[in-house]
Amino acid sequence: MRIFLADTTATRKLGITLGQSLNAGNVILLEGDLGAGKTTLVQGMAEGLGITDPIVSPTFTLINEYTQGRLPLYHLDLYRLESNEVAALNLETYWEGVEVTLGIVAIEWAERLPYKPDSYLSVRLTYGDENTRQVEITSHNCAISEEITTMRI
Repeated sequence: MRIFLADTTATRKLGITLGQSLNAGNVILLEGDLGAGKTTLVQGMAEGLGITDPIVSPTFTLINEYTQGRLPLYHLDLYRLESNEVAALNLETYWEGVEVTLGIVAIEWAERLPYKPDSYLSVRLTYGDENTRQVEITSHNCAISEEITTMRI
């Protein structure tokens, strides 16, 4: 499914809709160039989950945990890591809820994951013409809510 996003407000609005419709255990794998809107989308997801803390890219911290919303949000950024370094993090503990409360896992630069969960949404953000963006959402063994499939921004 492809959605054209006119600006950052539209990107955030898509994130809000995602955040309102996601369930515990959902994993969002985000890909796209620098500045394509990955963090903006996660900021919207947090808003949709009822999280009021400021959402910043965890480029240097790797993982930010937000637990005060409808569901916890685990925001990961793999930009500075190589695949072998990512493997050592045991990220599956987040989407399996082994050592943390099961919530939403949003992973920026997901192409650096050497392994993927059994079910996830793949979200690829790309630049379009004149500062517009396009997002392609692909479901891998998980349902996309009707709100998202019928969304027009």
